[in-house]
Amino acid sequence: MAVENLIDGRAIARQVQAELGERMGALRARGVQPGLAFVRVGEDPASKVYVGRKEKTCAELGIFSETHVLPEATTEGELLALLERLNTDARLHGILVQAPLPPHIRQAVVYSTVRPEKDVDGFHPVNMGKLLLGDRSGFVPCTPAGILELLVRSGIQTSGAHAVVLGRGNIVGKPLAALLCQKEKNANATVTLCHSGTRDIAGHCRRADILVAAMGVAGFVTAGMVKPGAVVIDVGVNRVADPAAKGGSRLVGDVDFAAVQPIAGRITPNPGGVGPMTIALLMHNTVRAAEAATR
Repeated sequence: MAVENLIDGRAIARQVQAELGERMGALRARGVQPGLAFVRVGEDPASKVYVGRKEKTCAELGIFSETHVLPEATTEGELLALLERLNTDARLHGILVQAPLPPHIRQAVVYSTVRPEKDVDGFHPVNMGKLLLGDRSGFVPCTPAGILELLVRSGIQTSGAHAVVLGRGNIVGKPLAALLCQKEKNANATVTLCHSGTRDIAGHCRRADILVAAMGVAGFVTAGMVKPGAVVIDVGVNRVADPAAKGGSRLVGDVDFAAVQPIAGRITPNPGGVGPMTIALLMHNTVRAAEAATR
């Protein structure tokens, strides 16, 4: 398999984390250690893996972390009470509530409870509002911020480009569309946001200079949907049956990678593309939160 057109998310994530080293050193010199709390409700296997990776990266960077694991039957009130305690804990500069949450807990209420200055996931309404207004003093959600870093550090021109984002979710699609269309350096794209109600999605995709797949549908983007030379970013994480794989299943993205790679100008692998960048930008936000809290 040719690798010339791959966007190596792992390598770029290492760059971001290495740059945090100097800032961590400055914080240590002032006696400050950034702190991050993880909150997980239930025993979702994927959530356990994701939090484990984030804990590992914290340890590598010297960020203090603690993980709170609550039973699936935890009430919304009990979860909110925990978040209020974490909000007032001076050791913690960031709080991350791992999705998905059980259906009886309202996600919007949970995200609104974490203080904006500790909302390193960028989902509080204040931070989302700042993103829409172009106010970069707030925290940007980690996956969209990571995607933008992938594009910028790979030398991909966003200004004037036609970016098509597949998926209107609050975690990736909507904030990424808002980020890409800002009137600023490393943005300034013309953005089309597609979703399950969009007519002729394939036609929109074929006009994209930058195509971001975040619909949560395995192999949704096929070769016939990609303009030759386009940049393709695969955000999807989908589990599909595979009798030959350990456990009888494997993870795949939203892009039919084998078919699309020969057509794309640049493309992210999956895994090894967007995922590592999401964690790197979480660490970046946490360090930034510690800097702001201890000025």
